[in-house]
Amino acid sequence: MKAKEKPVNKSWVVYLLRCNDNSLYTGLTNDIEKRLMAHNKGIASKYTRARLPVKLITRSGCMNRKEAMRLEIRIKRMPKEKKIAALTGIKKAN
Repeated sequence: MKAKEKPVNKSWVVYLLRCNDNSLYTGLTNDIEKRLMAHNKGIASKYTRARLPVKLITRSGCMNRKEAMRLEIRIKRMPKEKKIAALTGIKKAN
């Protein structure tokens, strides 16, 4: 491994943010702290950039990227009222 390369984090999470306008944003990442900071700096997403600040509501447990992508799509298709319950219900122990 070269000195500048970082080890690849294979643990992914799906997260739910509450935006300043009370809307919800669903995303996935392998570094939740870094991603949340990027959202609040306005550099992570065009959607959240216009709705700052954002607050983390909940996140899933760790999973591989494929599982996280499938879960993100499933949650994005749900009505707003069901998103929090769905994501909270599948939390895994970390």
